Amino acid sequence: MEKNKQKTSVQTQARDVNSKEIFKNPTLCAQFLQDNVDIPQLKQVQPEDIEDVTERYQAYLGVEFEADTVKKIRLKDENGKRENAPLYLISLIEHKSGVDYDVTMQLLRYMTCIWHEYAKEMERKKRGISRQKGFRYPPVLPIVYYEGNDSWTAPQHLRERIWRSDVFGGYVPDFRYEVVRIHDYSNQELLDRGDEMSLLMLLNRLQSPEDFHKFRSLPPEKLADILKNADPHVIKLMQDVMYSLMMKMNIPTSEASEYVKALGGKQMGYLFENMQKMDIQAERRNTAEARRQAEEAIKRADEAECRANEAEDRANEAEDRANEAEHRLAEAQKNAVSHKQESEYKAYIAACRDLNCSREETVIRLAERFQTALADDPAKAREAASQKADLYWDAEE
Repeated sequence: MEKNKQKTSVQTQARDVNSKEIFKNPTLCAQFLQDNVDIPQLKQVQPEDIEDVTERYQAYLGVEFEADTVKKIRLKDENGKRENAPLYLISLIEHKSGVDYDVTMQLLRYMTCIWHEYAKEMERKKRGISRQKGFRYPPVLPIVYYEGNDSWTAPQHLRERIWRSDVFGGYVPDFRYEVVRIHDYSNQELLDRGDEMSLLMLLNRLQSPEDFHKFRSLPPEKLADILKNADPHVIKLMQDVMYSLMMKMNIPTSEASEYVKALGGKQMGYLFENMQKMDIQAERRNTAEARRQAEEAIKRADEAECRANEAEDRANEAEDRANEAEHRLAEAQKNAVSHKQESEYKAYIAACRDLNCSREETVIRLAERFQTALADDPAKAREAASQKADLYWDAEE
């Protein structure tokens, strides 16, 4: 009984599907390149030409990059023969629901890492090959997959992130990355492509009730045609995406399960027929309430941050005052020590003079007596002693 209950709980739990899971599928990745990259060699790329090598580079670049993917793609020439060097695809796909202005540097770190590792791999096969005239590094295609509603306003050239590149342009490395923004395509454009990747992009566009209404107006038979020969893993991804969407729209779990089941069985007609029952107005109200609560939480957080900043400023001021007092105390102690030392020089010179020592003899004795205080070097100590004699020889005690 408990086991069945646990199983049901797992089945009904909403799970966000990040884009990395989509891009790790070679079929979807191949379709993405065919549809979105205007390079003739990539129009014919097949799933078997794509190898995921992400983990190899994350070991060097760290967890900061764990949501991105790196693909090694074997290109083919006009005769269908594989070329010697592969193409590397970097896809920055996670956390790009907002504009990231430092994405060029993130891509550059990937590119240099890929080229470094490629040279090491070639060197293992033939020592010294990377230093030969004919050696060439493989091309790297950097892409940002962007699901945000706002326009992508970050510069797409590395040069634009370098200060005074207009003056030092010849010394600044440069490259351009591609941005694939799902909201740059209409629902119809994505549907006309007729592949699973474009259907997933359609689903990822559903971020508001209006988006959902537009999606529901698409011909279900065309969507069914896309799913007809889809791989089971791709179907599972679509089910997860759809289920996560419905949970965010507060659709009852039982209804959401039926919709997902229909998608899995490729019964798109049933899916759209029953979607009409969804309470879009309730979802809109939920969204407005959630937005209001979020704005209040942000306001409270801003007020708390302001209070924290004020407290920090007061603490910094107190620390500055304490540092100033400590500095003045140290200066006073230093001056006291200096005054005491000068008094000792003056008294010693006076004693030598009372003993009828010549000025030269007094300088010698003073330098020997106070060498450590005057200077480490004997010659410099004597020079300093001579200066003290000039100062105090005729002074009154």
